[in-house]
Amino acid sequence: MALARHSAAKSDRSAPSTVTAGTVSARPRGGALACGLVTARIGLGLAALGRPGYLNVGHGAELGDDRSVAALRARTFEVLDFAYAAGVRDFDVARSYGRGEAFLGEWLRAHNPSGVHVSSKWGYVYTAGWEVAHDPPEVKHHDLATFRRQLAETRENLGEWLQLYQIHSATPDSGVLRDDAVLTAMQETDLPLGVSVSGPSQAETIDTALTLGLFDAVQATWNLLERAAEPALRRAHAAGVRVYVKEALANGRLADRDAAALAAVLAQPWATVVLSGAASVDVLRSNLRARDSAPAELGPAEDSAAYWAHRATLSWN
Repeated sequence: MALARHSAAKSDRSAPSTVTAGTVSARPRGGALACGLVTARIGLGLAALGRPGYLNVGHGAELGDDRSVAALRARTFEVLDFAYAAGVRDFDVARSYGRGEAFLGEWLRAHNPSGVHVSSKWGYVYTAGWEVAHDPPEVKHHDLATFRRQLAETRENLGEWLQLYQIHSATPDSGVLRDDAVLTAMQETDLPLGVSVSGPSQAETIDTALTLGLFDAVQATWNLLERAAEPALRRAHAAGVRVYVKEALANGRLADRDAAALAAVLAQPWATVVLSGAASVDVLRSNLRARDSAPAELGPAEDSAAYWAHRATLSWN
């Protein structure tokens, strides 16, 4: 079945507005992004803020002892306040980030900030029950029923602030990019759509996504240690697709040189948004130094398969 690209994406806005789903139709790419006039900017991902455990090296030390819902809600508000005051306007979350969507939605409704761009993801179910190291902490479900349920949950949390809805960690094995029922249901939302990828097959998954012509954005891991997806990310950028970079500090492995490592990602001409995964104001403040720092040199990267095998050994803390 042929799938056409959905209708025009909503632009950044100062306050929520009522949106009525329209007829699914093709739309042109272009504007400042396609002309190369937009430089990469730092955004904030809430993977390490919305739940008490995460696999980032040093996450437990960054959060401290109090990981109650109330404490993490207050911490999330504090980090969001600081981020916005520092000029951060891109906020990325997911259904599996514990209470990340709920915290972000509360903050948005409380502050009604102007010029923000909010993205979320569906496809993983949070199963940790607010434990730090539950096994497993999240489970992938890329089926139609999960999409419909999680879309409703996301909309309840984020309302009309939601401006990009992404498949969470698509891989060739998950089969989601071959599932016409899921792709059609996504298209019928009339939301701008994206796909995040992970693992050593990132480039393959990105290229498959590009052939579908459905997606406004891709989100991938790229950092000083893992750069295998770069050719595909360049192709995505050339096609007018926004490129979000996650795990730019390799899940904390590059934290000791965060500014230079993040600056190296910001310097890539194909990058649109580079996500900080900070879980504290101090770490975010340090990350934001990248905007005025010289980029680290791109030395030899690790073997991609070895990089992802190492990531799989990281413990939730």
